[in-house]
Amino acid sequence: MVHTQETVHAIVERQRAYFRSGATLGVDFRIEQLKKLKQAVLDHKELLETALYEDLNKSQTEAYLCDIGPVIVEVNEILKGLRKWARPEHHFSGLMCFPSTSTTVYKMPYGVSLIISPFNFPILLTLGVLAASISGGNTAVLKTSSKSAASTKALMKLIADTFPPEYVTVIDGGHDVADMCLMERFDKIFYTGSPAVAKHVLEMAAKNLTSVALELGGETGNWCIVRKDAEIRDAARKIAFFKLCNAGQICININQIAVAEEIAEPFLAELKKEFVRQIGNQAEENPDYPKLITEKVYEKCEKLTEQYRDRVIFGGTGNRETVKFSPTVIYPVGIDEEIVKHELFCPLLPVVPFKDSEVEALLSVIAEREHPLSMYVFTSDKKWAERVMRTLQFGGGCINEVCIHMMVKGVPFNGTGHSGMGAYHGEWGFKEFTHPQTVLFGKTHMNLTLREHPYSGKAGKQKRKLLKWFER
Repeated sequence: MVHTQETVHAIVERQRAYFRSGATLGVDFRIEQLKKLKQAVLDHKELLETALYEDLNKSQTEAYLCDIGPVIVEVNEILKGLRKWARPEHHFSGLMCFPSTSTTVYKMPYGVSLIISPFNFPILLTLGVLAASISGGNTAVLKTSSKSAASTKALMKLIADTFPPEYVTVIDGGHDVADMCLMERFDKIFYTGSPAVAKHVLEMAAKNLTSVALELGGETGNWCIVRKDAEIRDAARKIAFFKLCNAGQICININQIAVAEEIAEPFLAELKKEFVRQIGNQAEENPDYPKLITEKVYEKCEKLTEQYRDRVIFGGTGNRETVKFSPTVIYPVGIDEEIVKHELFCPLLPVVPFKDSEVEALLSVIAEREHPLSMYVFTSDKKWAERVMRTLQFGGGCINEVCIHMMVKGVPFNGTGHSGMGAYHGEWGFKEFTHPQTVLFGKTHMNLTLREHPYSGKAGKQKRKLLKWFER
């Protein structure tokens, strides 16, 4: 369908009318819809796998591991906890509010939500966020990526087969259609993508003072630090796996490695071995290796590789016809070079050497740059690692591990600053798509004159004494 501002407006108004009917408010209704979503994913599994293969060359295993399976996990977690999360909270009003004794906090949905999803995990980052929106009692307009066209088509079918358009619908199209959506007044916007586009989303949302959640990759990318006391074989194995996943097109992926000079050579040797063990000598010829989303991204990889050709120690090759580019290790790279000052979002992996005794200076440089979405450290010094994790600002991270912090149930996935705002997954997603609404229940008798005039003289003095006593 070719959308215009009028058609987008009609979709939003139809959803607004449906929300105002109160149909989405009941917890039983939300649970029923979440079960429908889960079943729809299972029923359309082959369609989704085919779409992910067409868009990104994801194998069945990777498609289920990274895109389809996590949606089921997310829905299951919400189903297990939703009744408890949605239950109103009851509080004692306190002496200051006497004679009222009861105050209730209701967990209210925002209303009509707009979910703008990216190309790299088009199923997970659309349906996973949708599950959070449904849990909160909202309706949802899904603006999917035009870059992952096959996945968008599959999502359109899945959603149309499962939900009425006044409740959930998919809008396809490019940036022009996204802008049409942002021109409308939504009650909640959830955007996943780049910091540059996020600024535009915030600017548009500000016109209607719409609440916004952002999940971004980070302006200057995610760091991985490998200290001299790290188990280098273990670190190399995990880093290689992660960089191969989705060909590096992951918001929480390692953008650059800082490795202690003392172990740089043996670590890099192990990293090369792991790439070969896991994917072969030429990753771009492996049928299971994902492709880059567009030729433009391929050309960026090719151009950057040529700029650093004399420092490419592994990879550096590609297949333009299949739009695949091999994992490419570039070493050594200075910490102030441009390639480590922005998010790469591709299989290139710059490696920055540092003296282990000067690790604090490295941390200072990282802290001065924009907050990353993820942080990874490999070391045997648990105390140091915990201090780093407690003091640096980033979205989330791992000690002696990569990426799987976002798979832990009950914890938030989020960013800060240029890597985002807000959080979701499980109860955190429910909170993101609801707002706490406080209601005090008053009494029609025994009301004190404490808050009323006069405030001066003997009466005022007595009231001040009582107020101080109530402060206890």
